[in-house]
Amino acid sequence: MELRINRRALVGLGLAAAVAVSSSAVLRTDSGIASSHREAPMISGDPQHDNTDVYAFVSPDKAGTVTLLANWIPFEEPNGGPNFYPFATRSRYNIKIDNNGDAKTDITYEWTFRNEDKRGNTTFLYNNGPVTSLDDPNLLFRQRYTLRRITPGGAKTLVGDGIVAPSNVGAASMPNYGNLRAQSIKSLPGGGKTFAGQSDEAFFLDLRVFDLLYGGNLSEVGQDTAKGYNVNTVALQVPQSEVALKGDPKRNPVIGVCSTTDKFNGRSYVQVSRLCNPLVNEVVAPAGLKDAYNALDPSKDADVAALVKRVTDPEVARLLEAVYGIKAPATPRDDLVEIFLTGIAKRNGPIKADLNSQVLNKDAGKLRPAEMLRLNMSIPPAKDPNRLGVLAGDLQGFPNGRRLSDDVVDIALQAVAGAAMTGKLVPGLTDKVDANDKPFLRSFPYIPLPATS
Repeated sequence: MELRINRRALVGLGLAAAVAVSSSAVLRTDSGIASSHREAPMISGDPQHDNTDVYAFVSPDKAGTVTLLANWIPFEEPNGGPNFYPFATRSRYNIKIDNNGDAKTDITYEWTFRNEDKRGNTTFLYNNGPVTSLDDPNLLFRQRYTLRRITPGGAKTLVGDGIVAPSNVGAASMPNYGNLRAQSIKSLPGGGKTFAGQSDEAFFLDLRVFDLLYGGNLSEVGQDTAKGYNVNTVALQVPQSEVALKGDPKRNPVIGVCSTTDKFNGRSYVQVSRLCNPLVNEVVAPAGLKDAYNALDPSKDADVAALVKRVTDPEVARLLEAVYGIKAPATPRDDLVEIFLTGIAKRNGPIKADLNSQVLNKDAGKLRPAEMLRLNMSIPPAKDPNRLGVLAGDLQGFPNGRRLSDDVVDIALQAVAGAAMTGKLVPGLTDKVDANDKPFLRSFPYIPLPATS
């Protein structure tokens, strides 16, 4: 697939272009806040806006629908009371859809939150007795939300008074948390469901990759760093027609998915967090570009030479060669351009499936490279999902969307080492964390209940 970018001009501009652009509206970071799993320099100051993961997949138990999830607030310690982990109230939590390949948002699902705090000056407790329902008077702190669907034609309120599933205080306070989760799921007009609340941290990985790539000798692997922690989740399940181009997933089934957080700065809402594909801001973007990336709209990605270069000439590949002697594939890495910027289209090589028919469909716009999580909704759920997704021949897995069970760390390591080009996996290149510590649920919202210890 041709990358429609003036490479010579971009490479010539180099990092200087990114620095120059960062002073303009394209890369503004008015609030100085960043996003994802604490990977950007200033994220520790604002975890409520820290967007950690995005998932997009064809619903395995409900034909004709797609499920979208986004998580915030990394590393929630389950016992972190008395305030626990509310969503921010002067912010907008978004899942955004591009359904014609031009990198511009066509549909935004927007959650906003408000507090009901009954504690006053009488108690420090989150609840003063067992909580058996979302309207239980023993629950002293509660959040409600509004969900809107926004398109260029206007905005429609889908949920006006949803209730957030509370933080899981513990067995004495919430003896049947599963019931609280079930009560918090709301039906949507026209079909579909939504959920907002606390969940298990479903991203399984060994984060000791930052210690010289697992200790410099792959000795630091096999430990699920995220085990036992929770996150805050917003989730959506809607008919595919609700997100497809012109409402017809058969004509063009591919969507691009991103999640963002907008924070009110006293004058206006400013994007302070962004997540699309996993690991991009953590291990693809350099330190000097991380905060700027979080404020960047995907439609501007192709204009930032430094970001494009980190895809076509990835640092991780050079580190794997330097530390482990795994020869880095030749650059420019067009295979990674397809994974991260354009989507995988029909071509010769190990991956023969067409996962991005946008460029082949007469109804779609001219494809603009952008870092998005792309999902081809026409590919049915796998009967026997493989954790390595497309690299293992399971075309319903990452990088075709992202399921909760996809081992994105191993997939990314193998892809950077050249597996998508050669069709061969590099033996031993794994963090040895192959699955989440808690099983995924069989129905919406699929993500496990939050841990209590």
